[in-house]
Amino acid sequence: LDFRKIERASLSMKLLISTFVACLVYSILLLGSENQLEVGALVVLAFVVSLVGKKMGLMEKLAAAVREHPQFPAYACVAGVLITMVVFHNSHFALLMLATVLIYSMVCLGLNIQFGYVGIVNFAGAAFFGIGSYTAAVLATHTAVPHLVILLLAACVSALIGSILIYPVLRTRGHYAALVTIAFGILFRNFLEVNDTLGGPQGMKIPALNLFGWNLSNGIEIFGYEISFYIPYLLIALILLILSFQITRNLERSWIGLSMDMVRTDEIAASTFGVNIAHWKVVAFTLGNFIAGIAGALYGMMTAYVAPNNFTFADSLILVSIVILGGIGNPWGIIPAAAIVVILPEKLQFIQEYRFLLYAIVVILILLFRPDGLLPRRIREYFPGKKAGGK
Repeated sequence: LDFRKIERASLSMKLLISTFVACLVYSILLLGSENQLEVGALVVLAFVVSLVGKKMGLMEKLAAAVREHPQFPAYACVAGVLITMVVFHNSHFALLMLATVLIYSMVCLGLNIQFGYVGIVNFAGAAFFGIGSYTAAVLATHTAVPHLVILLLAACVSALIGSILIYPVLRTRGHYAALVTIAFGILFRNFLEVNDTLGGPQGMKIPALNLFGWNLSNGIEIFGYEISFYIPYLLIALILLILSFQITRNLERSWIGLSMDMVRTDEIAASTFGVNIAHWKVVAFTLGNFIAGIAGALYGMMTAYVAPNNFTFADSLILVSIVILGGIGNPWGIIPAAAIVVILPEKLQFIQEYRFLLYAIVVILILLFRPDGLLPRRIREYFPGKKAGGK
């Protein structure tokens, strides 16, 4: 037995567990804080710890520990969500923010497939998110289709419209392709505002998600304890996020992900080696919008209301900023980035309109100190079983 290797693995596991506990305690304190001084102190604490950790090389040690225990982050994320859910079991606002983080993470996983894998910059992410919400609203209001099926149908509608939009995107390059998605996002919002059938500027209500006769928006009481009605939505969002994350990771590690990387890196070289550029762009764009659509449908049923102001171009920019902030192409970076973007502005409401200015400053500082995002994507290992020496 290699006792040094066993000892190193034990130390790396202790480091991972300690980091998980510290992050969990910090998240619970931040979600539960309502005092202005407490929120400000926690934000400052995060920056100080980040700077000290960088000076001490903590990030490099954590990265090495994750490489030794690659399954730990997945189990830690799921356990963290479940523990936080139990702690805030009757706090509607905290659970709503947590569920929103998970749903936004799903949307950004779809954008990550488009942006991080094949290089399509989609500035209409909020529009496809809204297509899922409005499809769910129409089907749940005017049909008797089971709500679980509605989630899938909403995702399919979003993917179908995306597969149509991809054709003008394929005929353009670079900034012009991005302008096509920007134009679509603006047109989508204008279409909603002038369409009285869909509620116009006032929007429309959505019936609560119903599973096998159980209305998820009704209150829950277990052993005399009142449980927030957001918990079922949170669990469904967690399950859908796990499935979306698994699809994204399997896609990245497969030969499909390799083909997409070739498209993103150099289209001319990829086409020279027989890679069908248009095919993989269509696949990535369609799959990404499918994930965004199902997230939008769940979000609409959870909030029970949709309106054009929920799916603006500014919302699309927020989604893109999450992908960039987390690290383009790395699914692991999306979850902490989504938590920062969703929770921080809400917790800084005591400074009113200046909170978005402070949020922008935070994002800029993070990108200055970590220009590749919180968790940059590692270089693909084409032969994971071989080391540099060829042994």
